[in-house]
Amino acid sequence: MTNEKLARGPDRPALLVGLVLLALAATVYYDASKQTITSNYGLGPTAMPYVVCCGLVVLGLAHLFVAFREGLPKPERADGGALLWIVGGLVGLIASIALGAGFSIAITILFACTARGFGRRALVVDAIIGFVMGLGIFLVFAKLLTLLLPAGPLERLFI
Repeated sequence: MTNEKLARGPDRPALLVGLVLLALAATVYYDASKQTITSNYGLGPTAMPYVVCCGLVVLGLAHLFVAFREGLPKPERADGGALLWIVGGLVGLIASIALGAGFSIAITILFACTARGFGRRALVVDAIIGFVMGLGIFLVFAKLLTLLLPAGPLERLFI
């Protein structure tokens, strides 16, 4: 560590993120400890919040380590157009599900917009890929796991 780093102190953004992650881990742990759901076999539904809590603790401690060592790297300038495509995809997903278009259409919109946000220009091909993936995921959940995702007119043909 250089003398200027010692004089400057910890990297404040990394320190703040680390503390927020640790506070979030404590909240998840507290909430998980208050769950009364039991399982007749295996781990049950209360195991996953503890896994998430452990992951948050690891990330929080890693941020604290970085804050006191070298600090976070300087972020690059964000691409506003790419962010708009991705946010548009998320808005499209929410609107599709809220308006009853179903899971497959929602995933189609999200996949195509996200691919476009990452620089891919084949919007129609990406929409087809997203639709096939969305319908496949829906069918796995509906037929194999017997869990229903939001169904629209297309999904109702299969259930």
